Amino acid sequence: MSALHNRPARQPLRPARRLALSAVAVLATLLGACGKPQSEDPEARARLIEPIARVVLKVQKVAAGNRSGEQIYQGTCAGCHASGALNAPKAGDTAAWAPRIAQGFDTLTKNAISGIRQMPPRGGGADLTDTEVRRAVAHLANSGGAKFEEPPIAK
Repeated sequence: MSALHNRPARQPLRPARRLALSAVAVLATLLGACGKPQSEDPEARARLIEPIARVVLKVQKVAAGNRSGEQIYQGTCAGCHASGALNAPKAGDTAAWAPRIAQGFDTLTKNAISGIRQMPPRGGGADLTDTEVRRAVAHLANSGGAKFEEPPIAK
């Protein structure tokens, strides 16, 4: 016979032991709840986490019509074209951009202004001027191998 059959059966906890364990658990819960929570000073708390969680936002205000193609790409276009979301051609992907570049700058600009497939008009940047869209198209297409000239920013 195996050794398992010769082992004595496990005995259940005795009622006194079970009662003592329950009393200790209740007592620990009560004692834990009795502590007075410290009132937290929000300023002190902020100073404690600052070295780890400091966030500095730099707002760069540029008047509409004066943004460069790169600024527009970073602020509006990169959301889809950096990751390829919704089948958008990725910036720098020459294979994906080659057939689009072959259509010409004017066609690309027209499609960007009016929207195409899943891309909304003006790439979702409703405040973009036509010239800014042209700058963004030139910037993005040039990253894919085009040699388009970005319209200059008027001084």
